Order: sequence, then C-alpha cells, then structure tokens
Amino acid sequence: MPSHEIKLNTGATIPQIGLGTWRSTDDEEAYNAVVSAVKDAGYLHIDTAAIYGNEVAVGKGIKKAIEFLGGRDKIFVTTKLWGTQQREPKKALQQSLERLGLDYVDLYLIHWPVALKTRNCPNGDLMSIPTNPENPGVRDVDLEDWDFTKTWALMQELPATGMTKAIGVSNFSVNNLKTLYKSPDFKIPPAVNQVECHPLLPQFELLDFCRENNIVLEAYSPLGSAGSPLLKEEVIIELGKKYNVEPAQVCISWGVNRGYVVLPKSVHAERIKSNKVIVEMSKEDIAKIDNIHKTQGIQRFVNPPFEPFPIFE
Repeated sequence: MPSHEIKLNTGATIPQIGLGTWRSTDDEEAYNAVVSAVKDAGYLHIDTAAIYGNEVAVGKGIKKAIEFLGGRDKIFVTTKLWGTQQREPKKALQQSLERLGLDYVDLYLIHWPVALKTRNCPNGDLMSIPTNPENPGVRDVDLEDWDFTKTWALMQELPATGMTKAIGVSNFSVNNLKTLYKSPDFKIPPAVNQVECHPLLPQFELLDFCRENNIVLEAYSPLGSAGSPLLKEEVIIELGKKYNVEPAQVCISWGVNRGYVVLPKSVHAERIKSNKVIVEMSKEDIAKIDNIHKTQGIQRFVNPPFEPFPIFE
C-alpha cells in the first residue's frame, strides 16, 4: 500500500487525503469538521479558499489541531486566490492569512484561470461573485487587459515572502496549462492543479499532462459533488461489497490508487473518519471504475459560467 503522501516539485510532501471544506459555511460546523478530522481521523491536510467564506472558522479549527499535533509543521494547509483579487495576490494572501490566523500556508492556488471585475461586487465585498450587468447569468470576467499569465507572474513572487511554501493552480485545463508554460514571465511551475475528478470525469488527458510536467493533480468532488451520485453506481456498489467498504471509500480509494491527492468534503464526524479508509485495489478493478464514464457518459458537475473565457475547452 502506498504511504499516502506525494512529493511536490518543491521537494515538500503533501498528504494524499485532505479534508475539503467547500460549502462548509456554518462556522461551528466548519470548526468542528477540522478538529474532528485531525483529532479523530488523522487528517493532516486541510483545504479551504477565500471565496468559501470559512477561513476564520477553518483557521480556528487548524489552531486547535496544531495544539493537538504539537506544531504548525505537522499539518498541510491550502487556500486559494479569488478572481476579484488576481491583480494583487500578495495582498489577497495576506488577508487570507489574517483570517486563518496563520503565518503561512503550505499551498496557495489560483482558484480559477480568469480574473473577475470588481465593479459589481455587492457592497464592495471582494469575497463575492460579481455578475455581468449585461448578462446577469454570467460572471463578470475581466479580460480587457489581464489574464492568468499575469496573475502567475505575481504569484511567483510569493514563496520568497515566506507566506506560502508552494504555489499552484485550480481548474486549469491542458490548454490553459500550456498557455501558462509558454508565457514570457513563466519561471516557477505550479506544484498542483486542483480540479474536479471522479469516475464520471476521470480526466485521463489532464492527469497524463500533469504527470509529464511533475504537477500533482488534486481531485475535488471525488463523489460527484452535491448528492454524491456516484454512490449509486452499480460498479461502485459491487466493488464496495468485494472490498468490504462503503461506496464512498471505493471512489476515494480509486483516486488514491491512481496516484493523486483526493479531497473528500464532509462536516459529519463519522463520514470524515470513514472517508479516510483506503483500500488497495487491483488493476482490473481500477479499470472497471475507469470505464464507468463509457456507459454513463462524461459528467461535469462544477461548471460555473465564465463566458466568453474557455475554462474547460
């Protein structure tokens, strides 16, 4: 069985199972989830983001976890740069650290590969989702004189500040990664690319590209996002019976066995604990899960409107 740690291109290691905190917006729930994950289930990796609106509560949970673990270096913390602040990632990271109550994070990601305008943020709140006044169903994208390669040029300055140990991206396609690598100011390769990945969206091409370029893929929504539709898949259920585990553990183990980081999200103590139970699967069984999309079709559950920017081309 693997050690459940992966080495980043920075030389540091990242725990292969992390607690996702997306949609954990209740402060008490978010705090309790982090504390339970570390104390009761042995998680050493917590993933949050500025736009989740829970950095304060998650940070309090991390502080309690640090007391339990005996040191800040015992836990891996990720947060993310929201689109309204892509022109000033250093300031955004400072604000995230203040909310988290930390001196540094282990990983800081560009949350989406497109900046957002700030002209229509409700009450001037940058931690919001501004919509285009001409097209209210679409996010107010900032494409006039900015793109993610400029954001990355500024992100590259952050590790030297000590505020983050590593930098990376999230929701980047192969084409967007190629554009990043070709940009004139590109110096530091992203340590990770965090994307939606599960048996209905296995991301074969993206996973291969990341491996070839020494980028660790991280999978969010490993059960298929809200409602966990994959838990009803017959192949998943049958393999759960074979390995004597729950369907959720089959999905998470599939990702771990494929060799990337998996970020299951829950606020329930028992589910948080069970999500960390990993089984070693045979190549034949991994292939069975690989093939689910061939009968059910590719399904992406997280696809916010960033038109005209091509997120998932």
